[in-house]
Amino acid sequence: MTDTVLYEQTGHIGRLTLNNPARHNSLGQGELEAIQDYLSAVEMSSEVRVLIVTGAGEKTFCAGASLAELGAGKISGDCFQATTDQLAALSVPTIASLNGNVFGGGVELALSCDFRVGIEGSRMRVPAAAIGLCYPISGINRFVERLGVNLAKRILVASEEFSADAMLEIGFLDHLVLPAQRGQMTDKLAQHIAGLAPLAVKSMKQILQQAAAGGIDMDEARELSDRCSSSEDLQEGFAAQREKRQPRFQGA
Repeated sequence: MTDTVLYEQTGHIGRLTLNNPARHNSLGQGELEAIQDYLSAVEMSSEVRVLIVTGAGEKTFCAGASLAELGAGKISGDCFQATTDQLAALSVPTIASLNGNVFGGGVELALSCDFRVGIEGSRMRVPAAAIGLCYPISGINRFVERLGVNLAKRILVASEEFSADAMLEIGFLDHLVLPAQRGQMTDKLAQHIAGLAPLAVKSMKQILQQAAAGGIDMDEARELSDRCSSSEDLQEGFAAQREKRQPRFQGA
């Protein structure tokens, strides 16, 4: 592991922090491998119900892949895409808590999460076209899946820069707050999701991802739905409603 990527878990909430603010939290080979290892650990954990992805410092959430390492051939776009693909495929919900500006592949990293919290005064831009780079194919597909082809063209083809208000307007951000409120907003959202029924949350996320990719596997979707219908969590949810108390879900 590397000290430029940190991970901690508190209760049912995991937190992955990009910890290289001097380099705008850009990601080299070491950082990408560390993220992949942490994501694998989260996927295998029966305790983590939501993952927060954030950055250290006050300027930049993530500037994407390290241009120095890309130029030197030390990493490839494939390695970065493998990381964002793994994040997007994570079974538990994910929250990108954007501590500052978001550039290049950092935009896709944020889009690979299910929810995004941003701050007033931040900016977003993918400068691939400005430096002569064709953005990786699976990344282009992610932009289209999450934002639609017209917005993907504005972001990638026109390399347009977006203000924080514009990011909220186009649906890139789910929540826009003052910098001092970001941590509280992120934690509130994470705690809320962590308190929901894990089996139902994972099942609906999986079905929604299939829908966004162009087609739901109906047999698999019915199996997921039936599993929720016969779960102990559903019975606990009904009991909590009757008894007017908070449910204590176990994910089974």
